[in-house]
Amino acid sequence: MAKALVVDDSRAVRIILARTLGELGFEVREAANGREALEVIHAERPAVRLVLADWNMPEMNGLELLQRLRQDPELASLVVVMVTTETELDQMKAALEAGANEYVMKPFTREILVEKLHLAGIHP
Repeated sequence: MAKALVVDDSRAVRIILARTLGELGFEVREAANGREALEVIHAERPAVRLVLADWNMPEMNGLELLQRLRQDPELASLVVVMVTTETELDQMKAALEAGANEYVMKPFTREILVEKLHLAGIHP
């Protein structure tokens, strides 16, 4: 079973995303910030195939996490979807230029999330 990692400092958002991904057949791991996410990814690679990351988090934000993943040849192919309240086009552009596969704005619906996963090449 493919693993997905939900990275968000909001426990409520992690629960919502984890439930949805679980219904789609993923085994879900969670992290509250980018540093925790890197620990999970390194401990469980190559099983983690999808990362859903918030932008605004303490310690290491989602954009910094994305940049670190894209710099590591072993992790550069991970599918990363930003799921964030950042709705400015400049932020969306920055995330996509940094290598995000897709961008989901909060609040979102299950249908939007599934559509973005499909666009990112994930077909649960």
